[in-house]
Amino acid sequence: MKALLETEIQKRLEQFEGWEYSDNAIHTAFEFENFKEAFTSMTRIAFEAEDLDHHPDWSNVYNKLHISLSTHDAGGVTEKDFELASRIDGLLS
Repeated sequence: MKALLETEIQKRLEQFEGWEYSDNAIHTAFEFENFKEAFTSMTRIAFEAEDLDHHPDWSNVYNKLHISLSTHDAGGVTEKDFELASRIDGLLS
């Protein structure tokens, strides 16, 4: 899978509310009611990531979850990242 050009990434991001492109990855953040809700959401995302065999760079502090997606093997953002972003949005919308 090849990395997308920045123009392609920006065009695709028009369909994704709350996601942005920087540092060769797409990023988003969520704030939940509490840690339990954040961790539950991370668990749900983990099942989708495993299904795609594509795993996010993420961090969690209490009720906040920060997610960065990039395909390291391709050296940038690929369709795989947008597929996982779409699944994440579907789970958390």
